[in-house]
Amino acid sequence: MKGHWIDNKWVVGDTEDFTEVHNPATEEILDRVSSGSEADAHRAVESAKAAFEVWRKTPAIERAAMLHEASAKMRTNWTELIELLTLEEGKPLSENEEEMEWVAGTFDYYAELGRHYRGRVLPSPEPENQLNLVLKEPYGVVGCITPWNYPLLLLSWKVAPALAAGNTVVIKPSEMTPLSTLFLTEKCFDHLPPGVVNVVTGYGVPVGETLVTHPDVPVIAFTGSLQTGQRISEKAAPMIKHLHLELGGKDAFVIGPDIDIEPSVKALAYSALINCGQVCTSTERVYVAENVSKDFIAALVEQVEGLRLGPGIEPTTDIGPMIGEQYRAKFETHIQDAQSHGAKILTGGRRPPQFKRGYFYEPTVLTNVDHSMLIMSEETFGPAIPLMTYKTFDEAIQLVNDNQYGLGAVLRSNDSRLIKTFFEEVRAGTIWINDPLTDNYAGPFGGMKMSGNARELGLEGLDSFLETKHVHWDFSPEVKDWWYPY
Repeated sequence: MKGHWIDNKWVVGDTEDFTEVHNPATEEILDRVSSGSEADAHRAVESAKAAFEVWRKTPAIERAAMLHEASAKMRTNWTELIELLTLEEGKPLSENEEEMEWVAGTFDYYAELGRHYRGRVLPSPEPENQLNLVLKEPYGVVGCITPWNYPLLLLSWKVAPALAAGNTVVIKPSEMTPLSTLFLTEKCFDHLPPGVVNVVTGYGVPVGETLVTHPDVPVIAFTGSLQTGQRISEKAAPMIKHLHLELGGKDAFVIGPDIDIEPSVKALAYSALINCGQVCTSTERVYVAENVSKDFIAALVEQVEGLRLGPGIEPTTDIGPMIGEQYRAKFETHIQDAQSHGAKILTGGRRPPQFKRGYFYEPTVLTNVDHSMLIMSEETFGPAIPLMTYKTFDEAIQLVNDNQYGLGAVLRSNDSRLIKTFFEEVRAGTIWINDPLTDNYAGPFGGMKMSGNARELGLEGLDSFLETKHVHWDFSPEVKDWWYPY
């Protein structure tokens, strides 16, 4: 059983409580980790706070070299990291290979960006006697609360820019997928000064909540549900903390009237079913132009029925299990609610009978849905593709915007007029045209409306972990005309 990682060493937890980590494909216990206490979280914050005074003064070029070294160590431990991700989180090996490419690349990207970005010089009112600067400074200790669906990717999107900016971090991984975070930290961050990166495992209460309310943690970076984000906002409000919240999504995919069916079907199946639909940017609502709907839906059903379910560790698997029984049960309520209100299941809609254990569910295509159903209004987070048809493109835009979330949206079309209308009128943080769910290290990621209040990746992702200070320096001894007495 692993303890917590504090001050570059394993630390026994304050209590003997532990959490079992399960393989979602077999329901077998993979390992046990310490269930952290409030005292454990306090200890990690103290370590990070002490390390901050040294880390923030470390030259940016030296910090960059250490982040590059972390990336190199990830590649040295590549196979073990990918296999561990697959065992504890469930998605196929190929998807975890992609995740690790992003993790290593993110550390390299912010290593370079952090070397060069520290503010700017402003024009001064009296340039011969004055200097005006905008400085970017680290906050201090950043509490990073990460989710289970991309344990290391979403860790890297927080930790890499936070460290590059000169902050130190305390990570609280999901209690469902802590093993890959602990392995990554021990193998890839051990060369950093003690206290720069700390990990406390356990549950949101007490560990996450202690970070949120701790007076020495000025920044909370969180990816997770809207409900938890709202709770974090309430708890942090008295201290006016800087909150970096990436919350839920209900992303729409619009099939234009001019599309080629085969590539559009493949694009939709990928964007809806990657990681068994357990992605904040998963396609969860589909709007198909009436003129292509019949042929498109038939081709989609054929594509989905050809996908292979199984444990992610098997190289032939296309879709792995869901993460746990409570998530599968919630998903089933959305399917049942849709059926009870008239939705038609074209394929899927059940737990696959060939698997006696594991949290599997067949990818499910539904029609006859509308916005009164849970599956078209609330975050579903599972392998469902619900489809509606539309007559005009203006109607499609209205349907896309008819939701509290605004994380991302996809359009398949070759009509430049429709494309321009789509990215101008849709209220979402990322717009994908023809190529869904493709991110860019330099392209900011984040949502509008109830999907969050921050951006990850790009310069915006680094800026999220830097405070802005304006310096006005007058080196003339002269008295100003506007000083007293008037």
